[in-house]
Amino acid sequence: MTVLTEGQVQATLDTTVSGAQASVHGVGVDPATVDGALRVKDLTVTFRRGSQSIEAVRGISLTIDPGKTLVLLGESGSGKSVSARSIMRLYGSSVDISGHMSLGRLDLLSLPEKVMQDVRGRAIALVPQDASGTLDPLRRIGSQITEVLRRHGIVKSRREARERAKELLAQVGISDPSRAVRSYPHELSGGMRQRALIAIAIACSPRILIADEPTTALDVTIQAQVLDLFASLQEQLGMGILLVTHDVGVARQIADRVAVMYAGRLVEEGPGRQVLEHPGHPYSAGLLGAVPTRDTPRGGLHAIPGQPPAAGEQVAGCAFAPRCDFAVESCLERVPDLVSIGLDHLAACPVVNGKVPATIASSEQGEQ
Repeated sequence: MTVLTEGQVQATLDTTVSGAQASVHGVGVDPATVDGALRVKDLTVTFRRGSQSIEAVRGISLTIDPGKTLVLLGESGSGKSVSARSIMRLYGSSVDISGHMSLGRLDLLSLPEKVMQDVRGRAIALVPQDASGTLDPLRRIGSQITEVLRRHGIVKSRREARERAKELLAQVGISDPSRAVRSYPHELSGGMRQRALIAIAIACSPRILIADEPTTALDVTIQAQVLDLFASLQEQLGMGILLVTHDVGVARQIADRVAVMYAGRLVEEGPGRQVLEHPGHPYSAGLLGAVPTRDTPRGGLHAIPGQPPAAGEQVAGCAFAPRCDFAVESCLERVPDLVSIGLDHLAACPVVNGKVPATIASSEQGEQ
C-alpha cells in the first residue's frame, strides 16, 4: 500500500472539486486517495488520568469494505464506542491511540490534526446516538447542515447551501424539507431529529459512515425505518458503514459482517448470518440466548451470569472465563487468540473450538 506524505495529503484535501465531480466521487478530495476499505489493525486505546491509565481497547482489527456494513456488537462498556470514535481521532491528548488505521491510501494515525479535521465529515462521518444532545437547540436545522457544506467547500454560496440542505433532508426521508430546514430541533419528532443528524453526516457523501447506537432512543417502528434508510443511502452512495450496537435485532437487520466485542477485545468476527445463527464463542451465544423471539418458550431465555470486568481491569486470561460455564484452567492463564473456525469466521475460544455446546445453542434454535 502506498501512503501519501503529509504534503501530498494536504494538497489533495485542499483541492475543491466541482459539484458534478462531488456527486460522482462523494468527497471533496481526490477519489483515488480515499477509495477503498477502512482498515484497522491492532488498535489499542489507553485513557490516561494522572498516574493511572485505563486500556479501554486492546488490539482489535477490523475492515469495513465499500458498500458493506460491519456491526460492532457487545454489552455496554465493551469498548465499542471508544473503538469507533478513535477511528475518527475524536479524543484529546490524554488518550493514546496506537496500531494502524487507513482509509484507502490515507494513514489516519499519522495525519496532523489540522488535516484530520478535513477528513472528518468529508471522508469519514459520524452519526451519534443522541440527536437531542448533539443538535444545537439554538440554531435551525438548515443552518446546521449548511455549516458542514460550507466548511468543506461543497457549495459556493449561501443560496446553493440552503438548496442542498433541502435536498439532503428530502434524501433522508423528511417529507417537508422546506419546513424542516427552518425548524429548530425541538420542533421535530425524535425520528426526524435522527434523520436530520444523518443528513448532516452524509452532506459531503463520505466514504465511511460510523453510526454509534443510532436507534437506541427510537421506538421499534422508527428504528426499522432508520435502518432501512441506512441501507438505502449505502446503495446510493456506495459507502461503508460501521454500526455500533448492543441490539442483536439491529445486527440481524443490517449486518453484512458482525464483530463481537467483550472487555475491549474482539471475541468473534465473521459473516453476519454465520455469527448470529451459529456463534463460535460462548459470549456470542449468550447474547443470542438472552434475546426473546416469537418461538421462545416460557422460561426459555438464559441471561449471562455475573458482570463484565470494570473498564481497564487487567485480566490474566480470557476476560469472559468467570462468566463462562465451559471455562477450563487454561482460560484463566492466557488470552486466547482469534482463530479460524470456518470460512472467513474467527473466534477466540480454545474450549469449544468453534462449536457452541448444545446447552447454549439450544437457546437460539427458535431464531434459525
